[in-house]
Amino acid sequence: MDFQSTVGKLSSPLKDLVLSATQNGTLHVGKQEKDQGEVIEWIAKIGAEQNALVNETGLKTLDTQLVPRTYLVNNYLTAADVALYGALHPTLSKLQPPQYLAHPAVTRYFDHIQAAAPVRAAADALAPAFARVPLDFADAPRAERKVEAPKKKEKAKAPDSEAQQEAGTSKAPPAEAAAAPGEGKAQKKEKKEKKKDAAPGDEAGGGKKKGAPAKAAAADDGEPVPSMIDLRVGHIVDIMKHPDADGLYVEQIDIGEETGPRTVVSGLVNYIPIEQMRDKYLVAVCNLKPANMRGVKSFAMVLCATSKEGKDGGIELIQPPANAKPGDRVYFEGAEFADATPLAQLNPKKKIFETIQPGFITLDSKEAAWVNPTTKSVHKIRTQDGVCVAPTLVGASLS
Repeated sequence: MDFQSTVGKLSSPLKDLVLSATQNGTLHVGKQEKDQGEVIEWIAKIGAEQNALVNETGLKTLDTQLVPRTYLVNNYLTAADVALYGALHPTLSKLQPPQYLAHPAVTRYFDHIQAAAPVRAAADALAPAFARVPLDFADAPRAERKVEAPKKKEKAKAPDSEAQQEAGTSKAPPAEAAAAPGEGKAQKKEKKEKKKDAAPGDEAGGGKKKGAPAKAAAADDGEPVPSMIDLRVGHIVDIMKHPDADGLYVEQIDIGEETGPRTVVSGLVNYIPIEQMRDKYLVAVCNLKPANMRGVKSFAMVLCATSKEGKDGGIELIQPPANAKPGDRVYFEGAEFADATPLAQLNPKKKIFETIQPGFITLDSKEAAWVNPTTKSVHKIRTQDGVCVAPTLVGASLS
């Protein structure tokens, strides 16, 4: 069973949509042989079970399948996504908000796929069969708040260790994360003092492996430097407006991690249209402490340029080089910074990012840089393939 024959079995206009989206070569039918097989399997299933997919039972099943996915196959748009979008279109275009919001993963997926450039071009060519469906997320279920509530109660019992574990960054060994039964305050204090007095690269009773976290923690001592900040190339694979805040976007940003995209909340609704955010490559600040933003936890920050006239003068995403890939390291030029390792997580109490940030600027060339306030030396922000830039803003601040 090959791709052409499988698509040929689809009914029109669904077949026409898939063929139109793939005929110019901009849309993948699978980058690898394994992916190609999965794409064909999905298209065959969609063709055979189209009516069953869009009834109430089928939508519930599909909603469960789509919860952890941005795309059907691997982590990129394929012909399978076009086929599923086309199969869902006749049903979702007739549903009212309470009906489609009852299937939030399906609705989120559908809205993301219909906005993708290859899909939109193919759909517009077949108008009005696949006209864009306006989806209102204003009354979307506020599931995030319900999930967060018990976590906040647990944090009250053990704020430091629980917060670290929730963010996936806890470095404390199990023996420190919870005191042994019967251990009193005196013993805890003694442990802390022993750890404080231990030499770098060594901990009480530990070898090199246990010493590594202590060494990393000591790296934020002294004057803040820009290389402490973990900057990486990110790719927005999904975006929607925050259900509880008119000025916030909730993005899924791929930064090349095996755990999948990070959820990021950005206050850009009033400055950058959602259409200009979709599918964009950007620079993400990845080692800030995760923060709750109106009920949604944000695990990074999008680096933006703000006009020297202020926000009303414009805000733009800082763009990595054209051939950048998610997860590519972004660093500061200069011998003292280029090979430095950033901190695992910035300590909010030390205000490291806030201290460095006033030196962030876009040059006359629109290139992003950090200017040392003492020496006035210029350190451009770059990947191994080139310097990161703002599209139009000169003399803009970065944050």
